[in-house]
Amino acid sequence: MTRLSVNINKIATLRNARGGNIPNVLEAAINCQKFGAQGITVHPRPDERHIRCSDVREIRPIITTEFNIEGYPSPKFLELVAEVKPHQVTLVPDPPDAITSNSGWDTKTHLSFLKDVIAELKSYGIRTSIFVDTNLQNIEYSVETKTDRIELYTEPYATMFEKDPSVAIAPFRKAAERALELGMGINAGHDLNLENLRYFAQNIPGLLEVSIGHALISDALYYGLENTIQMYLRELRP
Repeated sequence: MTRLSVNINKIATLRNARGGNIPNVLEAAINCQKFGAQGITVHPRPDERHIRCSDVREIRPIITTEFNIEGYPSPKFLELVAEVKPHQVTLVPDPPDAITSNSGWDTKTHLSFLKDVIAELKSYGIRTSIFVDTNLQNIEYSVETKTDRIELYTEPYATMFEKDPSVAIAPFRKAAERALELGMGINAGHDLNLENLRYFAQNIPGLLEVSIGHALISDALYYGLENTIQMYLRELRP
């Protein structure tokens, strides 16, 4: 079954809006894995407007499931992941002021840079994934970086899903098939939710993991965190 990694950035956003330590991000990470999540994802940004570097350091020792850190590979980010050594690092091309991830890497243009970063991460024993769109050239140059996996940027799928699911999924299926041919693992994330997740998972061959934050944490306001995680897990079951 495709693994569910819960992105807890939005819990940190809520905490930071008021100051103090409510809601407690560390407790949220513990509860997510207790409630069935097979991974915890965080995306520390330079301004620490949600997850802070101190959160990353506190979460790492208590995670018994997979810990995935997303981010732009700046020197500060690479220092952090070298220190905490998560199970997986997902590289995103976000500029510092991005509200959320909004594009994948141009892997041809940034090939040399990504190769160097990935070689460094692998020297620490960290599995790597890079955020990409469905452009087959970007998929093909991804393998040149020596990354272990790609993470498909699924906002275009989510945007088109209500209008025509079959059209929405088609480029993602082709991209996944090409990635598998090239020997890379496949993750996915961005705007996946209870309405579109099952169809995506059923139609993407070799899908190893989805990372979901905004929709899941928002649903938890209505359904509760434990129930919501179970609802998402049910959508991923064959």
